Amino acid sequence: MHIKHVDVGNFRKLQAVHIDFAEETTIFVGANNSGKTSAMVALRRFLVERSDFSINDITLTHWAQLDAVGASWEKATAGEEAVPFDWGKALPFVDVWLSVPSHELHYVQKLLPTLDWDGSSIGVRLRYEPKDVPALKQEYLAAKAAAAAVMAVADAPKPTSGLAPGEPGAAAAVGMKAGPEFALWPRSMMDFLSRRLRANFEVRAYLLDPSKLVASKDGLATPQSLPADSEPIEGDPFKGLIRIDEISAQRGFGFAPQTASRGDDRGDDQAEHRSGRKLSSQLRSYYTQHLDPFDTPEPKDLQALQALHEAQTAFGERLADSFSVALKELEDIGYPGVTDPKLSISAKIKPIDGLNHGSAVQYLVPTNLSGPETVHRLPEDSNGLGYQNLVSIVFALMSFRDKWMKVGKAGSTTSAEDALIPPLHLVLIEEPEAHLHAQVQQVFIKQAYDVLRKHDKLKGSKDLRTQLVVSTHSSHLAHEADFASLRYFRRLPAPAVAGAVPVSSVVNLSEIFGAEDQTDRFVKRYLKATHCDLFFADGAVLVEGPAERILIPHLVRARKEYEYLNRCYITWLEIGGSHAHRLKSLLLHLGLNTLIVTDIDAKDGASGKVAIPKRGAGLKARNETLKTWIPAEESFDILLDKKAEEIVYADPSGYAIRVAYQQPIAVNYKSPGEVEALANTFEDAIIYENIPIFDKLAGTGLIASFRKALADSKDVGELAEACAAALGSGNKAEFALDLLYSDEIDGLKVPAYIHTGLAWLEGQLKRKEQDMAGEPMVAA
Repeated sequence: MHIKHVDVGNFRKLQAVHIDFAEETTIFVGANNSGKTSAMVALRRFLVERSDFSINDITLTHWAQLDAVGASWEKATAGEEAVPFDWGKALPFVDVWLSVPSHELHYVQKLLPTLDWDGSSIGVRLRYEPKDVPALKQEYLAAKAAAAAVMAVADAPKPTSGLAPGEPGAAAAVGMKAGPEFALWPRSMMDFLSRRLRANFEVRAYLLDPSKLVASKDGLATPQSLPADSEPIEGDPFKGLIRIDEISAQRGFGFAPQTASRGDDRGDDQAEHRSGRKLSSQLRSYYTQHLDPFDTPEPKDLQALQALHEAQTAFGERLADSFSVALKELEDIGYPGVTDPKLSISAKIKPIDGLNHGSAVQYLVPTNLSGPETVHRLPEDSNGLGYQNLVSIVFALMSFRDKWMKVGKAGSTTSAEDALIPPLHLVLIEEPEAHLHAQVQQVFIKQAYDVLRKHDKLKGSKDLRTQLVVSTHSSHLAHEADFASLRYFRRLPAPAVAGAVPVSSVVNLSEIFGAEDQTDRFVKRYLKATHCDLFFADGAVLVEGPAERILIPHLVRARKEYEYLNRCYITWLEIGGSHAHRLKSLLLHLGLNTLIVTDIDAKDGASGKVAIPKRGAGLKARNETLKTWIPAEESFDILLDKKAEEIVYADPSGYAIRVAYQQPIAVNYKSPGEVEALANTFEDAIIYENIPIFDKLAGTGLIASFRKALADSKDVGELAEACAAALGSGNKAEFALDLLYSDEIDGLKVPAYIHTGLAWLEGQLKRKEQDMAGEPMVAA
């Protein structure tokens, strides 16, 4: 048994998203504010802490609808009929869909939708809804009436007390008329719920109909509507079915005292794991759960119990002897009297007390040329935060596993219900990368699932399943994971509807990386090799070769005109034009604004050999991206004259992908006026745009070759041939590094085709920012 997918609706940014769960590890990735945390909080609210909701968990789009419900109730008291309202369309919910093999049907008998169930998925909706709508209505109207009564008293005329008009206090005496902005609580239904939500709402569970399950599209869910006569399931539908454990992002390391957060003051072990604890606290909990010899003693506990008894007896005798003088002095002053009870001192030693202090866990410090007797020890707080975090998380996972498997004392129970081991263990970890070095993050994600399965009953078991869900901002962690396990949270702009807000969708990357065809394998290997942060970026720039990868990011960082781009999170990928098109499926799924900086690479139309760029010669482009994707054109002459809008793929959902390749350049070179220069690569384009600089630039390698070509060539045609010959044997990366070292780099002009491409990307990112903020786009 395992969770196939969950649909989250009306919860924060997640208005209707579909999240597929991998059978083992699922990893949530995405840019900041894309909904990853919202998804983890939704799982926590509905599966772990079902009473910890607030009005901010309701998608903002629905606030106006809920306020309208309150307004409708108010009008109904004045004689108008209240407008019927479907609460299910506005309230948060999570649909959990399980895959259950036939031999495990006994676990889900109460969840079967019909007696003739055909073996398809089993769905349960958890919805946060009013406990009693009439009672909610009555309480809301009572609160509104009470507020209105107070305001009516405040607005009533008061005696003037002899004050003449215009005297200080006269206006206030006539009436305490409040300004138009002032109102008592509750101003509206949402204002009312800001205080009374938890008292009036609760999570209820409903069965879903598998026959009405609609496949998701573009990461968005189409949740089914519940019949009007649906009755909630009594009790917890997943009790005895799923054990759920969680490690939240707030783990509270360092020297600051630990304070319990809301909902974590119950003293239970799960709450402490959520809010974060040091290892010493986890050890105490683990001891109590699994090792305490006083809890259902076993033969192997007798020696420890005997030793504790002897120590307690000896210490008690010592205490009685030590306090005898003090107690005798009390008797001398008349207490206790003849009828008063006598005082005595006794000792009670608990093994847990040995772990109940800040130095229960210590770290051995390696000391050079020293024996065991001189080993130095430091308390837990003295170790690095990263190491504390790693040890704490791993130990928490071990503890979760052992509690699920009822290891040690946890398995000693008299209740048949408590002895049952749920067939599914769901573990949620939020941002495990905190304080961890990159290498440790990579090791952790490779080992975490194995730690959860390290038990004799779990090895190879298909009946006891574990599913691990991790949310992360770390490209290192995502890089090490199986890409098919990634779920990419994509930010969507607010729809063009009044009151709408930006929302998210969730892309299942197994749709890209699961097929394992040649292209998929290439993309996976490429991303592993480049260690890119594509899954966390606001935009992407794909560049042709090493020279572009070295120089373009520097020019963007150094130029004021690219200041906005410097504030954005842009990932730079080096991939040749012959391969960039292989990323098409990935880029389309991610919906990422992308600029592809590539080379036109002219070739002879007949022989296919590399050619010097020239109009009217029947040349073609060798670049596969230009030929097969954008703009899907091979003719060199046609590509030269493409307009800006013709080299862009614009998706209706709001993102776009644009190519930037060499286009005609007007240069002044050994001619009475401007002539057209046609570049083939980034290197000759930067030469044409900066002839005065390269004409005098000192250097070796390609710089020297270009300097000589500029001096010796008679016209642009000869210059093109000389540059092509130099590039055929030169080192482009060395050329870029020489320019990076040169003082002249700050004066270089960015090639026009790249500049216009970067300006386009800036415009796209600004448009997206304004769409997310719900602002109208202002024309530049």
